[in-house]
Parts: sequence; C-alpha cells; structure tokens
Amino acid sequence: MADSPRNSTQERRFANAAALADALCAEIVGRLQEGLAAGRGASLVVPGGHTPVPLFERLSNAQLDWSSVWVTLTDERWVDTHDSASNEHLVRQHLLRNAAAEAQFVGLKSADADPHAAAGSAWSTLAELPRPFDFVVLGMGDDGHMASLFPNSPGLAAALDLGQPPGCVAMTAQAAPRSRMSLNLRALLDARRIALLIVGEDKWATYQRARARGPSLDMPVRALFAQQNVPVTLWWAP
Repeated sequence: MADSPRNSTQERRFANAAALADALCAEIVGRLQEGLAAGRGASLVVPGGHTPVPLFERLSNAQLDWSSVWVTLTDERWVDTHDSASNEHLVRQHLLRNAAAEAQFVGLKSADADPHAAAGSAWSTLAELPRPFDFVVLGMGDDGHMASLFPNSPGLAAALDLGQPPGCVAMTAQAAPRSRMSLNLRALLDARRIALLIVGEDKWATYQRARARGPSLDMPVRALFAQQNVPVTLWWAP
C-alpha cells in the first residue's frame, strides 16, 4: 500500500515534556469547550502507554462540564480492565478522576474471550458518541504503529483502507499482550483534530522515517500523514 502525497502536518516542539503537556492540555480543553458551547456534547479519544500520563493528570483537573464529555480509547489490550496492562485501567487511574471523574467513559474491552467477536458491538457503542470526535490523541511506537495498528498484523491492510466503514478491528501485536482491539483508520479520522504525541529523540527519529514516502503497511502512522481531510499536529519534546 503506497501513500498518496503527504498532508501539511504541523509540528509543535517543546523544551521538555512538562511544557508539552501544559500546552496540549490547554489545546484539548479549548476544543472540548467548543463542542460543549455548540450544544452537541464533546468527545475525546485517547491512547494508552506511559507518554500521555502527564497530559492525563493535567486534564483531570481541567474545569469543564465533564458530565457532557465522552471519553474513549484509540485501542485496548485484551486483558481484564483491572490489569496494569489495560489502557482503560491507565485512563481511570490518571484521567478519570478529580474534575474529570464526571466524564462519560466508554471502554473497548468486553467479556468476550476474543476481540474479533467483540469488534462489532464495541463500535456500535462508540458510534453513539458525539462525532466527528472533537479531539483524538494518538501515540506512535518505535515501529511506526499507531493505536493498535501494527506493521505485519493480520488484517492491517483492511484496517488502513479508507474504503472501509469506520469501526473497531481486532489486531495482533508482536509483544504480549498480543490480542488487541483498535479503531481502524477510518474511525480515527472521524475527527475534528488529531494530535500525534511523542517524546524522546528515538521517537523523533521514527517520526522522520515515517514522514518519508513509503508503504503504510511498513509504518502504519504514514497513513495519518497521507490523508488530506483532518488536521494533524505533531506534539514533541525531547
């Protein structure tokens, strides 16, 4: 799968991770307030991992009408939601507390033994959120994956195909826990704005490789840069 011409991804670089988290928190709060002011409610889609934790801590104290804000995940590891590896566990621990405890949270994990069996029902639930999503935050792995759209994962080509309807897809990671649920590319792009949040020199080098033309199947994040419809901003600190 070759990429179309790159979009004009904006880049915001900061001296340190704390300054980045402060600025991105303010940006997200402003965008959510726009949705609330329009009377449509507001929706925020967030990743797991350690990088967004400082952002989550700041957002948890933001003064918003959180009861009208919907929060969900870009992807989930297919483990119990009390497991330390669970993205839902991370978000509940660091974001859905303080003022943000009032937010409406919709997780991706169900009681189904396999994410393949749960994908349809998961998306049916997410489809009720205010859409386009007001703000989507994505991380990026050293291999160029985003959400749980991993290079060489079975089903990746279909998950990146913009001809497919928006939805949730079962994916397979290289490392444990391997079973994952992810929004597909079409669902991630059902957004008003997207932030790609990365920290560290290694991630900057990965980003530079991903910005070069090449197959999205090798580095799925390239599909984000190739599309022309949704504003994407890179947020980086060393």
